[in-house]
Amino acid sequence: MRLISRSLLKIKHSSKIILAVLLICLVVRLLPYFAPIRAADIAQNQLAMQFSDRNGLPLGTLLTRDQEHTSVVPLNQVSPQFIHAILAAEDSSFYHHGALDMKAVIRASKEAIHAKRIVSGASTITMQLARMLDPVPRTLSGKMQEIWLSWRLVAGMNKDEILSAYINRLPMGGNIYGVEAAAQTYFSIPASELNLAQASLLAAIPNNPTYFNPYEHWERLKQRQKYVLNRMVLEKHISGAIADRTSIEKVVFQSSQRGIIAAPHFLFWLANQIPPTPLENKGLTPPFLRGVRGDQSVIRTTINRPLQQFVEAQVQQVISSLAANNVHDAAALVIDNRTGEVLAYVGSPDYFNEAKLGRNNGVQALRQPGSTLKPFVYELALEKGLIRPNTILADVPAHYAIPGAKLYSPTDYTESFLGPVRVRIALANSLNVPAVRVLEKVGVQTFLERLHQLGFEHLNQTPEHYGLGLTLGSGEVSLWELARAYLTIARQGDATPLISTFSNSPLPTSDSRLPNDTIWQLITNMLSDGYARATAFGVDSVLNLPFPAAVKTGTSSNFRDTWTVGFTTDYTVATWVGNFNGEPMRQVSGVTGAAPLWNRIMLHLHENQEPADFPPPKGLVQLPVCAISGLRPTPDCTSVVQEYFYPEDKSNYERENQFNLPSEYNEWLAKQQQSNFNSTNLRILSPHDGDSFLLYPGEETKQKLEFKLVGNKSAPVEWWLNGEKLDTNATNSLFWNLRPGKWTLEARSGEMSDKVSFKVELANIKPTRRGFSIINS
Repeated sequence: MRLISRSLLKIKHSSKIILAVLLICLVVRLLPYFAPIRAADIAQNQLAMQFSDRNGLPLGTLLTRDQEHTSVVPLNQVSPQFIHAILAAEDSSFYHHGALDMKAVIRASKEAIHAKRIVSGASTITMQLARMLDPVPRTLSGKMQEIWLSWRLVAGMNKDEILSAYINRLPMGGNIYGVEAAAQTYFSIPASELNLAQASLLAAIPNNPTYFNPYEHWERLKQRQKYVLNRMVLEKHISGAIADRTSIEKVVFQSSQRGIIAAPHFLFWLANQIPPTPLENKGLTPPFLRGVRGDQSVIRTTINRPLQQFVEAQVQQVISSLAANNVHDAAALVIDNRTGEVLAYVGSPDYFNEAKLGRNNGVQALRQPGSTLKPFVYELALEKGLIRPNTILADVPAHYAIPGAKLYSPTDYTESFLGPVRVRIALANSLNVPAVRVLEKVGVQTFLERLHQLGFEHLNQTPEHYGLGLTLGSGEVSLWELARAYLTIARQGDATPLISTFSNSPLPTSDSRLPNDTIWQLITNMLSDGYARATAFGVDSVLNLPFPAAVKTGTSSNFRDTWTVGFTTDYTVATWVGNFNGEPMRQVSGVTGAAPLWNRIMLHLHENQEPADFPPPKGLVQLPVCAISGLRPTPDCTSVVQEYFYPEDKSNYERENQFNLPSEYNEWLAKQQQSNFNSTNLRILSPHDGDSFLLYPGEETKQKLEFKLVGNKSAPVEWWLNGEKLDTNATNSLFWNLRPGKWTLEARSGEMSDKVSFKVELANIKPTRRGFSIINS
């Protein structure tokens, strides 16, 4: 009796345990229904975007900001062939089990025990979807999380909703996700039009998208396709004969450009302008992106596809022609002056050539701009009245002391100097020293503020960081910023953002017009003056077009970057040629690197209709000036040109026609073989007035000082030293043995003369080498 009682107690106790376990299992199984995941909860907002050019021609379907190329389609818009193929390959009994397929679990477990390794998986489509939504480590705890998420999906969604979410997220190689994106990318057709061969190939990819990459592992993919077809035969979707014919059917995949027809850099750049998804919920999505994510509307860009493809071809041809000069990369931008719309945008010769850094975007990359910023410093100096159009600037050696750095001595590409030059000549020939002198007048801080107004947002260092080299390209800017700034010149000071789509209207600005359009017109006039730039570029360079065009070149230090930016009344074109890896080019400057590309694009833009002439500077008057002095011509002036004047300067023009070079020209004049610069007086170039020299004992007969003279001589030259005439027939130069004392040197020629004073002192020590020392000058 006791035994029966004990047995009953044990049964009762066991029943409680079983009931408790069952209750726990029931609670666990029911919990997902208290936290179901519904289709709306996992709706895909980050979708691939389709782009067209300004005329509706397709440019391509592109990645979203998170780099997933996804297009969402309803289940009823997917080819039944693909549905059957993916179910046969991944989960043939999908519609007959829950989140887990217990038969598959048991089968996989037996196979693993028998083989002592995992032979096959038991993941259902629902579990795979869970893994797509929340990737977890392949551990026991990770698998439990995956199962939990699968139960929640089943609790909130029906089978069709789960399958739809799954096929729209399938990894299809690279960054392509979903059957629609794969069909469009690989075959340029919608998923609804996939035939059996195409569908079975696409269904083979998700098992291992890298291993079965159609561009790199075609044979592997074909083997996997045969497996998919065999599974479809087993599931009685197709016959064995159809499977055999399908496996040998020729299927052509599109190129690896992934459905991009033109302007890849532009499309990727534009896609990255999309703000994070949470902004959509606040109604802050930009107008040009509203509706794109949900209904797959096509984004109509400002690009002109035929022009874009022409520019892409020219970039490749120019780079090919410069290959021997170690040139590998280039970029170009074409803007409509009237609207600010981007018509062509090329970031590199070949976006899809990863080995040659093709994905680098030369339009947005930050590089040193060389001399392309010079027009803006001249404009600012003219605007502030620091220089006039006829101002003479000194293109002579100059030296600037910079705290904590070496002496700054700017030179030109040719390392030569032209002496006195007009503003027009200095700008048109891109002379460095005059530009630095003008920046010194303007001030680096003031110039930097103007550059910020023009949109150079990446010039964000302090004025001290850039120094006077800012006008020569010591900062870093992008081709995009340069094009926008030159568009401002073309629009006569009317600054406007660049427009990339037809719905993204430019943001209003408080004051988009920079002051004084007359000055911008004057800068345009100088930049379009082919004769003015002839000294540096010749009269028949690639910068000279058969119609009016303003243009500026630039070359960065060590020849790492060359630029050409210019405009007509219709278009602004900006080009860059260089190397993304920073290697210097060989024997390539702005006029030989980027200018030929600029030339080709400009000629193409205007092949059917020439642009209008630039308007003359409003309110200014043209007067003849001596080309050298910038003043009213004298009878002995050998070259007369026209230059613009402010009306208020006309009285000075009538009064002044004498030109004397100040002392800063002495060093330069001393090196000239002959002087073409008129002067009313002779000039003693050596010694300088106030110089002091040391004479070393025992060196009296060896230390000599050169007396050097320049200027127009109306009569024979006479040299006088301390009132005594020197016995010499020398005219421009003679050598005198140093003697201690204070000396006054005078040169006379007819009624003209010049006089300087200097002194010579005895030194207390012998020199370490022959020569003499200047104490003070």
